[in-house]
Amino acid sequence: MRSRVELFESIRRDSRLEGMGIRALAKRYRVHRRTVRQALSSAVPPERKQHQRPSPVLEAWKPLIAAWVTADEALPRKQRHTAHRVWQRLVAEHGAQVGESTVRKHVARLRRELGGGVACVSVPQVHHPGAEAEVDFAELWAWLEGTLTKLWLFTMRLSASGRAFHAAFATQAQEAFFEGHVLGFAHFGGVPRRVRYDNLKPAVARILQGRNRIENERFVTLRSHYGYDSFFCQPGLKGAHEKGGVEGEGGRFRRRHLVPIPQVGSVGELNQHLAAADVADDARRVGHRPHTVGEDFAAERPHLLPLPAEPFDAARFLPAHRVDHKARVCVRQHHYSVPARFAGRRVNVRLGATFIEVRAGGQVVARHERSVAKGGESLVLDHYLEVLVRKPGALPGATALAQAREQGAFTPTHEAFWTAARRRHGDAAGTRALVEVLLAHRHLPTDALIQAMRQAVDAGVTQAAVVLVEARRIADCQPPAQVIPIGALQRFDRPTPALAGYDALLDEATAAGRGQPAEHLGGTEEPAHHRSHLEVVPADASKAEGMGA
Repeated sequence: MRSRVELFESIRRDSRLEGMGIRALAKRYRVHRRTVRQALSSAVPPERKQHQRPSPVLEAWKPLIAAWVTADEALPRKQRHTAHRVWQRLVAEHGAQVGESTVRKHVARLRRELGGGVACVSVPQVHHPGAEAEVDFAELWAWLEGTLTKLWLFTMRLSASGRAFHAAFATQAQEAFFEGHVLGFAHFGGVPRRVRYDNLKPAVARILQGRNRIENERFVTLRSHYGYDSFFCQPGLKGAHEKGGVEGEGGRFRRRHLVPIPQVGSVGELNQHLAAADVADDARRVGHRPHTVGEDFAAERPHLLPLPAEPFDAARFLPAHRVDHKARVCVRQHHYSVPARFAGRRVNVRLGATFIEVRAGGQVVARHERSVAKGGESLVLDHYLEVLVRKPGALPGATALAQAREQGAFTPTHEAFWTAARRRHGDAAGTRALVEVLLAHRHLPTDALIQAMRQAVDAGVTQAAVVLVEARRIADCQPPAQVIPIGALQRFDRPTPALAGYDALLDEATAAGRGQPAEHLGGTEEPAHHRSHLEVVPADASKAEGMGA
């Protein structure tokens, strides 16, 4: 079956070549003479007239249908009326005798009218260099240590050049929101004059009428620190169109750089992957722009505001956290260890997007990488060493030891030294020797201690003192002590001194004390002026002199 365009072409050709009239052409092609006249007047067939047929049965139900469809605008999208459901309710609940196709057409027309018409049309905008940026969070999934984990992708995009910064966080909380700004501004080397936002809780405490907002005080401090202005979009789906650049950037970046899902060991490793992806994106082009993103950013960079002298402190201060009897502090449903001496005390916590810092008395006593999982614990073996000196039997099954092994902090060299020490000294004494070496990690380099332990095990020595001495020598870069072979120093040997002369002097003093003449010893009495000024006086004589005086 040929189209009307082909029919018009045949009619016009026969009229031109054969000179056929309107009646003959109508008879040949079995069409109305009106159609022949239309073909002869124009090669383009006229559009068919759209006749809106009346629907007298539906008229009674139009107000009810309009009420249902209008109420759906404020409800979740996945639980709104479909046209089919509207027809079902009309028939089942109200007994309406109306066709489904008629209801479908009316519902579609209502939704076009509720859509706003020209109000939904987007007006193209001009973005001046350095004038504006957009910020948003998007969902991100990654294989984190073998577990599929949901993370959050912070995105800051410059509207003019299209250059974007991305960072992964375990949360959308205030500390992550602020940390993203600090890293993003540092990445760009400057600050845009205005930033567009959703109504995120870290920034907006309460939404008022229109564009008015009650802002979070810390967010005001962040904005004041960097000296830029903020713009908050409308709530809901309407606001997404007011920052379409960053909305589209989140999906594009995920599809381009996070498919397949990356497999990483930590959030820090994932952020290194994202940083490399940001560098690679400098070579791409946005739409049909003549320059790459990197070239446009080079032109935009001088228009950014300068960075302040110091970055903003994005961490949150959480006071008065109590340390439990296991030397742990609970932060965001996860336990972190602190030195055992703080058990039962209250400490302060500085909570960052990627770290946990525990403070006591103005000093940092513990620092951990922030955990993604909830309900677990992050323990450091060093925090329990003072306890393990008294309780060496608790070390083999300690959770902190298991985590140290997983992280590589407790090396095979430690294991070998521990095994040798327990074999020679017993479990308790051998474990205490290991603990003494572990305590030395606080003030000696790890590499020096590991090398010293390896040498001690090879030499069959398991005393902790020997390991520490050798580790200090290695740390000070001193040469090892020279080994002198047995017998090499025999030329320095001297005969053992005789004590006969001292014995003779002792006998002479004893005889003189008893009043015996010197001849008794085989000698002659010396003159008084040759005698020593020290004389041995009998104890009885001294007593007599004392009494006579």
